[in-house]
Amino acid sequence: MPRRRATPDNATRAPPVARFRLRVTHGDLIAVGPGKVALLEAVARTGSITAAAKELGMSYPRAWNLVDELNRALREPAVTSKKGGERGGRSELTAAGLKLVARYRRIESKATSATRKELAALVSLLR
Repeated sequence: MPRRRATPDNATRAPPVARFRLRVTHGDLIAVGPGKVALLEAVARTGSITAAAKELGMSYPRAWNLVDELNRALREPAVTSKKGGERGGRSELTAAGLKLVARYRRIESKATSATRKELAALVSLLR
């Protein structure tokens, strides 16, 4: 049975939430966005692109492609990986990757704080 799209009539009764979804584009490429930042955070927690992909419910090839895309878009790579060893490879955020995540989250936080009243007013229009 196909899933029904959430509408105001069949949505769960959780309260509505307004969220910023900042994206930095470079031509057609989304160079930095919420999915890539979440992936970087998961790599930092797990030490592995494979484990980060599992944690986020995405395939390893998709996660690897996102990391590769991000690394190629930046002046310095955000993630470095080492192959091999008894327990497989290891991935970690570089100084540039750590700065990117921190700055992205700071921007989100400041934008949310600066617009808190307007966001509340917008959300109050919903059921």
